[in-house]
Amino acid sequence: MSATEQDAADAAAWYGARLGWPAAPGPGGPGSGGPGPGPGRPRLATGVRFDVLEVPAAAGDEVLGRLPGPAAGPVVRHGARMRLLVAPGAAEELPGLLDWLEWGGVALDLVALGRGGSMPVPALPGAARGPGEPFWVRPPLARRGGEGDGDRPVPLPALAGPPGCPGHPGPARACGTGGGAPDLVRLVAALATACHRVRLFPPPGRRTARNRQAWAFS
Repeated sequence: MSATEQDAADAAAWYGARLGWPAAPGPGGPGSGGPGPGPGRPRLATGVRFDVLEVPAAAGDEVLGRLPGPAAGPVVRHGARMRLLVAPGAAEELPGLLDWLEWGGVALDLVALGRGGSMPVPALPGAARGPGEPFWVRPPLARRGGEGDGDRPVPLPALAGPPGCPGHPGPARACGTGGGAPDLVRLVAALATACHRVRLFPPPGRRTARNRQAWAFS
């Protein structure tokens, strides 16, 4: 095992002990959060303590610039991708939520990872990391109010329970946050808008042949 893989294994053990996040064996693959850095690097299981919404980093940067820290929950960057940790079950809710927000049928590079999926273990918050390693943009722990109170887990964006939320009858205005958790509806709406904008107007140097052709005739 290389030093990088050992650091990742130590990180996985820390996440398990400190946050209760279980590890998931095996390298990356379709539906598992993208290719892992190597077959020996551990991964964290999704769908148990958290789900993941994965988007292009450019779209994630746009959303993080618009939403205050707590509204987006913990966020990992890995190369050109960004992973936002959300409450368990959010991956199953995403298709219906996008339909409810009138984004259904629109091609969005917005991937949900839930039960049975996984993501590569990020470097520990504040720790040194090797090239290409996933790292925290917004860590999963935050300082408590008083000095010496220690750290607390950052709340994960979630759907509220009252009627009016997607999947429940009633007015949409009844949907909001519950239990102090950030609002998943607001986060998904912002991510969908940003993903659509990045797809239509990709960052310089990352335009596809289709994008270049569209610009040529515009």
